[in-house]
Amino acid sequence: MAVVPGKHIAVAGSVNVDLVFSLHRVPHAGETLAARGFTTHPGGKGGNQAAAAARLGCPTKLVAQVGREDPQSKMLREALQGCGVDTGLLKEVDGPCGTAVILLEEGGDNRIILHGGANMTAWQLDDAARAAISSAGAVLLQREIPERVNAEVAQLAQQAGVPVVLDAGGASTPLSPSLLRCLAVLSPNETELQGLTGMPTESEEEIVVAAQVLRGQGVDTVLVKLGARGSLLLDSEGNVWRQEACRVESVVDTTGAGDCFTAAFAVAILEGRPYREAMRFASAAAALCIQASGAMPSMPSRRQVDAALSAAAS
Repeated sequence: MAVVPGKHIAVAGSVNVDLVFSLHRVPHAGETLAARGFTTHPGGKGGNQAAAAARLGCPTKLVAQVGREDPQSKMLREALQGCGVDTGLLKEVDGPCGTAVILLEEGGDNRIILHGGANMTAWQLDDAARAAISSAGAVLLQREIPERVNAEVAQLAQQAGVPVVLDAGGASTPLSPSLLRCLAVLSPNETELQGLTGMPTESEEEIVVAAQVLRGQGVDTVLVKLGARGSLLLDSEGNVWRQEACRVESVVDTTGAGDCFTAAFAVAILEGRPYREAMRFASAAAALCIQASGAMPSMPSRRQVDAALSAAAS
């Protein structure tokens, strides 16, 4: 993944209002349970990635859409700005904002129901958005917006020599061959990797074989998120890199952890770090993320990540 240090990251993706219900466990079919708590947070995979990159000290521009008449639009914009994200390319369109209902169990596991809202309304990349993408050091994508938009952004970035990183979360449908060929890095978790390839991903050997299939479809590098087992990267030369997860005392909320990991990896690569260091940096960021509530609010600062890495090395 060849990058130009010192440039901004451009994120094109979703912004959601997260409605989080805290439960001892999710209800069975036909069962009604009382929630232990309810909160509203800013989120969405695009917003989470942009917030993570900006909080980690990288200039970040977000290309996204919110609902023009939705009162939550103001909250989302202010939350992004509070994280340091440049929201000059955040458009207002007809309809409601994207919304996610998150059932959060004790222990941090979650179940998510998503309504795309403004994220799925017709997109039009204007000249300013195109300029931000073409001049970026890297472009981050996810799968909570129409695939044709991801394809358009990826092709624009590739033509400008800008590496594209796609987090595979957000949809379970196959990726188009034209999009795959534009990707410098594709980052699924093991379940998404299985869905994309139709291959088993139980063991590390199976994960490597499945990742090799994606490389054969044109992807340069495959970065697999393995949750508590860490991460695995298959690079363009077929080398396998492994990173253990950072230990945490307690998991509060896993929402947004994958977005945090992918964004942190991209930030580290943009800073010129080799894969091993970038994976370690991303692991430290994700470990901090899962120890706080909410998606966007849990994105760690650069100071927190650097402190965690220093403590682990001492």
